[in-house]
Amino acid sequence: MAFRGAGFSPKAGRYSGWIAIMLAIGLWQLAGSAGWVNALFLPTPLAIARAIYQLAISGALWHHVSVSVMRIGTGWILGTIAGVIVGFAIGLSSLTRGVGITFISALFPIPKIALLPLLILWLGIGEEPKIATIALGVFFSTAISVYSGVDQVPRNLIRMAQSFNVPFPTIVRHVIWPGALPSILAGFRITASVALLLVVSAEMIGAEFGIGAFVLQAGNLMQTDQLLAGVVILSLFGLAVGRLINLLETRLLHWR
Repeated sequence: MAFRGAGFSPKAGRYSGWIAIMLAIGLWQLAGSAGWVNALFLPTPLAIARAIYQLAISGALWHHVSVSVMRIGTGWILGTIAGVIVGFAIGLSSLTRGVGITFISALFPIPKIALLPLLILWLGIGEEPKIATIALGVFFSTAISVYSGVDQVPRNLIRMAQSFNVPFPTIVRHVIWPGALPSILAGFRITASVALLLVVSAEMIGAEFGIGAFVLQAGNLMQTDQLLAGVVILSLFGLAVGRLINLLETRLLHWR
């Protein structure tokens, strides 16, 4: 009998994704060049590339990107630190679990962008409300992924460490943290997307600079090539963040 227990572990091809993207871009360019699609509604990839180049040499692109990156980075770091602390507290403490899960369940469904006007009243019209909006969105997703990861750690490993009288901080550092790390890193993927969505929304509502403000302005002026240039920049940023998280997983989850 042939061996049939090879398991199920799909792996992405090394070049298949890039080949598919290049084919899609080629078809898009062909449709635009042949006049099948109105350039006002859907500019060709070459037109978008020219728009990105012009924005880059003018310096406007780097200014908008740097402002958005600052907001995303600050909000993500603040939200992640708070989410990791609260998530571990919920995962390790019965009292904190009873209180924390109730508050998270009640507040998590609220669209965080809806709180931006209130945060502007509290914090002013500067960078603080935008960063706070991002931090709130990141916090809830991080806290949920952290305490879910803690709950998934095999309890037999914890009991074994306790039977050898291992101190609680050591158990957290050497048993619970490595066991919860895959779920935490998966949460980082979600929170990176949440931060990107929130920064664009916040910049569209109340910002002069940033990728979201640039996209909104280009749309109002019917400059669809620049609008899609901003969308491409957001996509590239998302790809870069995803690549960074892949490197983190490779380094931190080396036993997998």
